[in-house]
Amino acid sequence: MLPKIDPETIGPLLHGTARAWRLKLDERLKPMGLSQAKWRTLLHLSVAPGPLTQAEIAARLGIEEPTLVTLLHRLENGGWVTRRSSPHDRRCKMVHLGRRAQRVIAQINAVASELRHQLLADIPAPQLRTCINVLARIRDRAEKSDRAYRRRMGASRFPLPQNAHDKNGNAITKGGLVRRAAKSNK
Repeated sequence: MLPKIDPETIGPLLHGTARAWRLKLDERLKPMGLSQAKWRTLLHLSVAPGPLTQAEIAARLGIEEPTLVTLLHRLENGGWVTRRSSPHDRRCKMVHLGRRAQRVIAQINAVASELRHQLLADIPAPQLRTCINVLARIRDRAEKSDRAYRRRMGASRFPLPQNAHDKNGNAITKGGLVRRAAKSNK
């Protein structure tokens, strides 16, 4: 007979697991001169299909844009990233991986892969598949619920950050999406 599952434990368990995993990776990357804030930013930039705006990075990291600007300033001074004005909106800064970061991304990924293998080593594949499926469903449901809540509460309660852009570089305004193609036809 399986033990009774208390759904109240899922939130703290998810948070604690993610935190413990990040701390372990942080511990292994510190000798490379990478704090958690640095390596997380670099990894988000490395897996993105192109440069990201400062607003996009802040959203992915779950931090406020002013906090990110300070971090990006340190990363830029260290040669980890470069910031350039967007070709579509000069007020918007695009963040690119710097040469120093490009050289260490493979090392970061190797350390992360090694840790992942160690942490998941004795978990049977079917259980891991079930875990991944359940977590993906929870995440998708939470994201869908968040969008519905925002629509229900009205956009004015949740203002867009200035210079917000989608992943394709299209400006997002309170009135909706402004496509680059539409702008260039003016």
